[in-house]
Amino acid sequence: MILHVGHLDKFIPPFVRFIEDNFEAKRHQFWLKIADERFNLDACSRIEIVGQTRNFWRRVLIYGKLLWKLHQAEKVILHSLLNNNLVVVISFFPWLLPKCYWVIWGGDLYEYQDRRVGLNRNLRELFRRFFIRRVGHLVSYIKGDVELARQWYGAKGTHHECIMYLSNVIDPKMTWETSPNPDHDGLNILLGNSADPSNNHIEALERLLPFKDQNIKIFAPLSYGDQNHAKKVVTQGKEWFGNKFVPMTDFMPFEQYLEFLETLDIAIFNHRRQQAMGNTITLLGMGKTVFIRSDVSHWRFLNGLGIKLNDVESIELCRIAPDEAEGNARVVRSYFSKATLIKQLTDIFEG
Repeated sequence: MILHVGHLDKFIPPFVRFIEDNFEAKRHQFWLKIADERFNLDACSRIEIVGQTRNFWRRVLIYGKLLWKLHQAEKVILHSLLNNNLVVVISFFPWLLPKCYWVIWGGDLYEYQDRRVGLNRNLRELFRRFFIRRVGHLVSYIKGDVELARQWYGAKGTHHECIMYLSNVIDPKMTWETSPNPDHDGLNILLGNSADPSNNHIEALERLLPFKDQNIKIFAPLSYGDQNHAKKVVTQGKEWFGNKFVPMTDFMPFEQYLEFLETLDIAIFNHRRQQAMGNTITLLGMGKTVFIRSDVSHWRFLNGLGIKLNDVESIELCRIAPDEAEGNARVVRSYFSKATLIKQLTDIFEG
């Protein structure tokens, strides 16, 4: 039995269905903690959905049952290390760690940079260091993130290259050939991918101020993440750009979101760490102009594939050249494919 453990986030329901459609479903069990009510699955014999609880004894029962499953499993796929209770629990049973596969999401790794002084945070980092150093397997298609895990935490696990989620798979219908530059005046600009402060929205808006008198529209997805931060972004965006700033505060279904991405010309992702990769990959596959920071791990990865990127440190508002757009789309279609994902997951499940 292969046990998947993680948060029931937006990536997980499509992943569960992908496993059911392409692998021996009865081999896979899921233990998922609710992260957002919008991303739900129906519980069944293979899928356990765990709700939030403050009751101590209820939590003991939940994690006791999970521990039994962890010991029974042949392999354990940990979809991020965002559940700190899980890190602590498994650390007390270190013989489980060699069969654990940590799927690195980004935020769970880059907590190292955000760590604060204090007894609780120091204790948390102590457990994380113990856990990451001994976890048997590291799963990521971005080699730079694995290198950081080794540098920061002394991780010794085996690296498995895997794009992991359908958000990282390009829809073959959504390519440069079928998504030419939109037929509209001016430029439509995407700013960030969520309301998480790590998007550094205000800094990015400052970089766009020299272009505020041009024919532009700035779209900022803010339905997902820190809503207090979202309010600050809306206030500043409206103050600087007026009606040219369009906050997107309602959650958009995936297919509708893809259609929206097709209407864009430029995307700006001002993250200082690996983030928004699903958006980045899809937009590159559509032949859009994408700006990210040149000092992040996924710049090196994408650039190494031969993809043309633009640095947020030097923003020029223009569409990417057609030959570069076509080249990016060709690389994305080749690597970020369903066939690639099936092969990579097979290597993990059967290896």
